[in-house]
Amino acid sequence: MAQKKTKKKSPKIKKITNVVYERELLKLQNELVKLQEWVKYKGLKVVVIFEGRDAAGKGGVIKRITQHLSPRICRVAALPSPTEREKSQWYFQRYVTHLPAEGEMVLFDRSWYNRAGVERVMGFCTDNEYQEFLRSCPEFERMLVRSGIILIKYWFSVSDEEQERRFRSRLHDPLKRWKLSPMDLESLTRWVDYSKAKDAMLAHTDIKQAPWYVVNSDIKKHARLNCISHLLSMIPYEDLTPENIKLPKRQAVGGYIRPPITDQTFVPEIYPE
Repeated sequence: MAQKKTKKKSPKIKKITNVVYERELLKLQNELVKLQEWVKYKGLKVVVIFEGRDAAGKGGVIKRITQHLSPRICRVAALPSPTEREKSQWYFQRYVTHLPAEGEMVLFDRSWYNRAGVERVMGFCTDNEYQEFLRSCPEFERMLVRSGIILIKYWFSVSDEEQERRFRSRLHDPLKRWKLSPMDLESLTRWVDYSKAKDAMLAHTDIKQAPWYVVNSDIKKHARLNCISHLLSMIPYEDLTPENIKLPKRQAVGGYIRPPITDQTFVPEIYPE
């Protein structure tokens, strides 16, 4: 009698504890502050692209990167759908305006790769426009690198089971419900189409001057730490932390008299009860 073949289960990955995660995240965020000062000091121009399927964890990583950084130095570019005027422009034009000047770092929460992903799968661009993107994107990125921009590209890889689990969790969480768009729901029914589009995108745009780095994002905390650690390793920097600063004495009041406090309108103090 033939024995039934049992499907082998993948070994369960041991998740990092919250205590260790918070400790390691704080260490990395301290290093990000040092990197920020180095970018400003050396006048570097840094672009970091975050791509991946919906609910892959891109936004969570971006939030942890920017949490303690100055928005004047490190900013996020998350562009909405193009206007009719932008649709008539050269495809890369609206992204160019968000590129960094010296001493700036820009994090693209999705980027020009929309054309190779959602636009391709959902039919928002023609075949000619798509093929032209695959031809011109590598040259566009080589041009950016030649101009002095440090270009780093991350693809967040999430399994179909984990993506669906995250979508379901958003259904009942009022703080995350806004994240679940009709486009997200449609992506579930087009999983294979998105996979094919991703494969073609990587094949055409994984260039020596700006390679793709894939982040396994099934476990969010692991993905955040691994991505930030890798980002720090991509830009050599030095610690420019200043010596201990001594606060000066506050200016003497002198003859200054404050206006009556009753002249001001205060926010009602509801808390603490």
